Amino acid sequence: MKERNKKKVLTILLLLLAVLLVGIIMTQRFSLRHETVKELMRDAVLHDRNKVSLFGILYVDPSLLSGFIVTGGLLIFAAAIRIFAIPHFSYVPGRFQMLIEMWVGMFDSLARTNSPHRNKALGAYIFTAGTYIFTGTMFELFGVQALTSEGHSVSLPAPLASINGAIAMGFTSYLFIVLGGVLSNGFKGILRSLKEFSLPVSMTFRLFGALLSGMLTTELVYYYISLSFFLPVLVGVLFTVLHALIQAYVLTMLTSVYYGEVTEITEKKPDKKTRTKHLQREEQMTVS
Repeated sequence: MKERNKKKVLTILLLLLAVLLVGIIMTQRFSLRHETVKELMRDAVLHDRNKVSLFGILYVDPSLLSGFIVTGGLLIFAAAIRIFAIPHFSYVPGRFQMLIEMWVGMFDSLARTNSPHRNKALGAYIFTAGTYIFTGTMFELFGVQALTSEGHSVSLPAPLASINGAIAMGFTSYLFIVLGGVLSNGFKGILRSLKEFSLPVSMTFRLFGALLSGMLTTELVYYYISLSFFLPVLVGVLFTVLHALIQAYVLTMLTSVYYGEVTEITEKKPDKKTRTKHLQREEQMTVS
């Protein structure tokens, strides 16, 4: 029985493969390419050709439109949870409540671990940044279509696949770290923050490079019709999910670690007179 089942499964897989090959051969001549692979790769990085309309006002980078859609969707979802879900949360959590508590608790624990002195604002920030990075990256899987200025249909990319979005996220995180240092240690906090002047640059290019590499790989696979039946789904989902998880974790971890360092409260060293008095008291106590 086991051998028969194995033969049946193998036969089905071979039939599916044969159908796939026939489909590839028959549809090869119907593929339409309005740009070369070089132009496709260049536009995926620079976004200087295939711009989309922003509410009919002006033509912008597709990732900017993605950013507005993701931000609006997250705000609506957050408002719906606050109005309809949170008032019904109970002491014994259900599945949805447990999922929300796990998601919030993960970032709260990260903030408390890396910044024991000031962690309330840090927890809120890394929760927001991590959720935006994860959701914005996963948004690419939905394949939302938009019409470009040249009349072609394109799939909206992840908001942070644009260098401008990555720069905004990197520098926002760095400014948050600087602000935390100032509030905790004043001028010393600024000096501590400025020591890591390369941090926003490294955050920006780490985020941009990771998301761009996944998008370029997927675009390259999609470009060839002979590979567009199975591989794009596998490659797209694999790269997108991995980058969404990894980049959300990396940026929030770096932000919380550096924030914890600059907000660490430094004890003031006693001046010379105070130290002298302290030594004199110790001598008197020793003599007596």
